[in-house]
Amino acid sequence: MYDIALSVNAFVRSGTRADIAWMISPTISNDALALTPGSGRVGSLAAGVFDGNLSDFATRKLPNGRVVALKVGEFESSISGLVAGSDAQFLVVPADSFDPDFWPALMERRPVAITCLLDGEDVSVVQVFDAETIAQADSDTAELFAKGVTNVVVQSGKVITVLFPIPTLVIAGGGPIAHALAAIGELLEWNVSIDGRNTVVAGLVARLSPLDAVVIMGHDVETSSKNLSYALASDAGYIGALGSAKMQEDRADWLAYQEVTDLSRVHGPAGLDIQASTPTEIAVSVIAEIIATLKKN
Repeated sequence: MYDIALSVNAFVRSGTRADIAWMISPTISNDALALTPGSGRVGSLAAGVFDGNLSDFATRKLPNGRVVALKVGEFESSISGLVAGSDAQFLVVPADSFDPDFWPALMERRPVAITCLLDGEDVSVVQVFDAETIAQADSDTAELFAKGVTNVVVQSGKVITVLFPIPTLVIAGGGPIAHALAAIGELLEWNVSIDGRNTVVAGLVARLSPLDAVVIMGHDVETSSKNLSYALASDAGYIGALGSAKMQEDRADWLAYQEVTDLSRVHGPAGLDIQASTPTEIAVSVIAEIIATLKKN
C-alpha cells in the first residue's frame, strides 16, 4: 500500500473516487491496488490476474467497503502461484473511508494498523492507527502491531491489517560488487533497484526515507558525484560511497565546487572493516553496515 499512497493521496485531495483493494487471504504483503470508476488502476495484486474483477467491483461505487472472494482458476494459478480451486479474499474499501492523514503517513513510510469492522461482508467501520495512536486500538490490533511485521488476521466480524514498510536499497553503479549487493538485498527481502548504466539516478533516490539506503559507485567522477549529491538531498537513512581514496577525494572536490560540503552522512569507503577483498565479501561488509546504521535510526 506504500507504493500507491502518493497517487491515492492526490485522489483524496482532489475529491476523485478511488477504491483500495488488498489481499487478506491466502497471501500477505504490502501490495495494494487503487481503482477508479473509469477503470484507472495504480498498483498491482497477485500479478494482476484479478485486477479486472476488482475493477468491475469498483465501478459499482458502493458507499462502504466489502470483503470480496474470487475463485482461483487454473489460469490465475499459473500466473499468480496461488492454489487452483482455492478462494482469494480481498478487502475493497473506498479511499475516503480512511482518515485523511492515513495516506500522508504511508507516504512517510510509517508502520500502520488498519482495523475493518464487518457487518456480514460489508465494512462498517475503518480504524487506522500508527505508533503514536496504537495504544487506542483494541488488544488484538495492538498485539499484532507489536510483532513488527506485515500481517493480516481475519476474525469473526473484523479484519486486522498491519503494514510495516520494507527497506529500499538503491545501487547506483554496476559490476560484480553491485550485483552481489543486489543479491544479498533481495535475500533480505528488501526492495532493490540497481542502475548499472553509469547514469544519474535522481528519480530512484528522490523518495527514499530514513528506512532506506543508497550505495554510490562508478569510475566516472561527475556522474557518481551527481548521484551522491542527490542521495544527500534525500532522506535516505544510509548513504554509502564505494571507490578508492582518490575517488572519494575527487567526489568531495566536485561536490564542494557545487557548494555541497557536509558529507557527514556519507559512509565512504562504504562497508565495515572486515578485511573484505572479493566482491561478495565487500557486499557483505556494506550490507552489514547498512543494517547497523538503519537499526540506529
